[in-house]
Amino acid sequence: MSQYDFDLFVIGGGSGGVRAGRIAAGHGARVAVAEEYRYGGTCVIRGCVPKKLLVYGSAFGHYFEDAAAFGWTAPPASFDWPTMIAAKDREIGRLETIYRGLFENAGAKTFDGRATLKDAHTVVINDRAVTADKILIATGGHPVKPAVPGAELMITSNEAFHLKAMPKRIIIIGGGYIACEFAGIFNGFGAGVTQLYRGEQILRGFDHDIRGHLAGELVKSGIDLRLKTDVARLEKQGNALLVHLTDGNTMEADAVMAATGRQPNTNGLGLEAVGVKTDAEGAVVVNEYSRSSVENIYAVGDVTNRMNLTPVAIREGHAFADTVFGKKPRSMDHANVPAAVFSQPPVGTIGLSEDDARKQYGEIDVYRTTFRPLKATVSGGEGRVMMKLVVDARSDRVVGAHMVGDDAGEIIQGLAIAIKAGATKADFDATVGVHPTAAEEFVTLREKVREPVKA
Repeated sequence: MSQYDFDLFVIGGGSGGVRAGRIAAGHGARVAVAEEYRYGGTCVIRGCVPKKLLVYGSAFGHYFEDAAAFGWTAPPASFDWPTMIAAKDREIGRLETIYRGLFENAGAKTFDGRATLKDAHTVVINDRAVTADKILIATGGHPVKPAVPGAELMITSNEAFHLKAMPKRIIIIGGGYIACEFAGIFNGFGAGVTQLYRGEQILRGFDHDIRGHLAGELVKSGIDLRLKTDVARLEKQGNALLVHLTDGNTMEADAVMAATGRQPNTNGLGLEAVGVKTDAEGAVVVNEYSRSSVENIYAVGDVTNRMNLTPVAIREGHAFADTVFGKKPRSMDHANVPAAVFSQPPVGTIGLSEDDARKQYGEIDVYRTTFRPLKATVSGGEGRVMMKLVVDARSDRVVGAHMVGDDAGEIIQGLAIAIKAGATKADFDATVGVHPTAAEEFVTLREKVREPVKA
């Protein structure tokens, strides 16, 4: 018999932790998990899933506008925020039950409460101590607010999902994917949206054509996008907020949302006491097999701040369980991971940006197109689609694909398979397009928009 109560104790019931626990249990391990809030973690409870439901809901306003051009007549549309939020809450409740069930059905034990480390093999949940041979930290991250006077008056994405009423005027601070997504959500529901970003252009780290094109589309949709602008301080003014900007101007708003970054949930876990190394942001430092500086303690997902995407956390958790309990050592491959931004219009991306490809390969070919989608030719919409391929000129391998436009996330998922498999531009050229679709443009791009550049 083992000297420990469990072979594996997982701290955190989100996507990465649940996958790791399920797979480890399938390999015969005695597994337990502790979750202090709700099973499902950031993605299911306060992230990807509820956000995507709000994206769907907010898009109907645009659909109603387009419908008239296609011959539809309908009474004037109106929107009820509480109905949308209640529908979202029902679905999140259903998914939470499924997530808890997945763990319990695998034969694992669940604990409700905050877990902390007493030593390298002892976990304390509320006032109960249990021991485990291996411990997995999968506690995710949380949104942070800028350090300005009045920041306590701001909301974050967490609170945005539970507002009792929709703000008629909202200021969103940030230029990342969360800021862009919520700007589109509130704009679609009819709120007046101002988005502030202190940098030169939104979506830092993305391909420059994605950044510029999406910014233009957000402005076309009615969002007041202000670059090189930030909040200096906030104050309460009656039932509204008075926002002082760094450019000296002031604005009134019913809500101010901070979407200025996230930090790992490591405070108060007891990591320092047992010797688990964290970086300057508080993230658990791990090797390629997700092992921390303490031999029997591992970490996966956003708490490691490697690549903060739900499918990545799931893969990391699966690889950990296979390595430690399945006798099949493997690490998560973080290269060529596709991603989407569910802005309006959405973004899809896989592989290297043009600038990164030029740094890595020196000589590259770039193919790009922008066009008016077929639906807009009837509806009269001003939006345009942007698509782009980045190719290593020496090998002809496609090393990056980028898109801004309807269904970008769905389209990029298919391209991700080809790029992960090492497809060349010749392979793309030899593929017959599905007509009439936007996606076919990726296999009909023929003209280089720039000559190959040598580093």
